[in-house]
Amino acid sequence: MRQATPGVEDIEALRGPLTGYCYRMLGSAADTEDAVQETVIRAHRRLDRFDPARASLRTWVHAIATNVCLDLLRAARRRELLAPVPATVDGELGAPLPADAWLEPMPDSRTVHAADPAELAVQRESVRLAFLAALQHLPPRQRAALLLRDVFGFTAAETATALELSVPAVNSALQRARATLAERRPAPGAVAEPADPAVRDLLARYVAAFEAHDVAGLRELLHRDTVSSMPPFAWWLSGRDAVLRAFGGSDACAADRLLPVHTNGTIGYGQYRPAEDGTLRPFAIVALEVRDGLVVHQITFLGTGPRFGEYGLPEFLPARR
Repeated sequence: MRQATPGVEDIEALRGPLTGYCYRMLGSAADTEDAVQETVIRAHRRLDRFDPARASLRTWVHAIATNVCLDLLRAARRRELLAPVPATVDGELGAPLPADAWLEPMPDSRTVHAADPAELAVQRESVRLAFLAALQHLPPRQRAALLLRDVFGFTAAETATALELSVPAVNSALQRARATLAERRPAPGAVAEPADPAVRDLLARYVAAFEAHDVAGLRELLHRDTVSSMPPFAWWLSGRDAVLRAFGGSDACAADRLLPVHTNGTIGYGQYRPAEDGTLRPFAIVALEVRDGLVVHQITFLGTGPRFGEYGLPEFLPARR
């Protein structure tokens, strides 16, 4: 029986997986949007060239996406999660670094699509910011080989087709990528929906302490080696005491509120800050890493207020009474 020729709707149905793939390749929300859109446009235009005898539609479209991403990465710098040197507690933020210097957050709803629990765990782990930072150390084709094989479950033959390489070349690239990643792979973090009641209690206490500007309460919840960073500024603090001195020494967050979100396979919040009329307006997306029952990293992505809609967050919260 002859296989039906795929149509435009079949390509559109791949937008979700393509978004997850391009985001892991690029580490940028804006570049991901551009890459997915360009991939879909090229696939539409070339649909008459698609040969199901040579590759599945998924493989064919991911081959297009890979070439789009490789083009974008050709002149791109490596995106970072932290600047090379931490700030002093009393140091100024300085000027923000260019947007292409940093990894950007992305809601799980756009990057994690697996239904199988084992696949879901892999996808969540592979979209963690620390993992994405490690991926940045891989050459683009090695990055693509590792993602297609180890995250998206492509066979060696499918990956070879997508990368326009031989199977031995793919296996060699994959071996090198795994070796590099093993040296830089981050420790496992908490999942976005922790089932452990202790973790849920930790997060509830964190939100309460943060919103109350309770330094003593936060001290109980932060790991002694916790890190706090605020992209796009090359300013970050290392160590619980340094973080708490900065938090307690400023009232900038004193009236802020946090609403939970699912971001980058871990625990996140939309941080709201009071406006002149008293209403609370989007300020920043915050990502937390939790390990061993304590917060080990707090990442505040400044300038992400306009992206709250992507996370399903409201445009404002009413003024506190």
